Amino acid sequence: MEESCTVNRTVKYLTRKWTLLILLEIYKGVDHTRRFSELKDALDGITPKILSERLKELEEEGIITNRVEARSFPVRSEYILTESGLELVDVIRGIKRWALKWKIENIACGEQDCMVCVL
Repeated sequence: MEESCTVNRTVKYLTRKWTLLILLEIYKGVDHTRRFSELKDALDGITPKILSERLKELEEEGIITNRVEARSFPVRSEYILTESGLELVDVIRGIKRWALKWKIENIACGEQDCMVCVL
């Protein structure tokens, strides 16, 4: 496959460790918004450095936005899914539907809209 192929480039980007899980955690937040500390607490095993890197990458791609509230102390930083990010969550839902139908048995996620992963 060509290095410049859209599918190749997109898959390489999206399959970086933690990327999709970060998106799902932001999706779970009120109005699809989460703070850094909430993401860190929800993603067991992720380091602050990796979380910060992935959030910057997602922001650069236009999948999330970072809203900074500097008038408060400490400064609040919230990450919000963009329209593009919300559409990507729909793609992840499609992957889940496929996995439930064809390949992966996951008792916690036996239904399309389970409470565990909110998908």
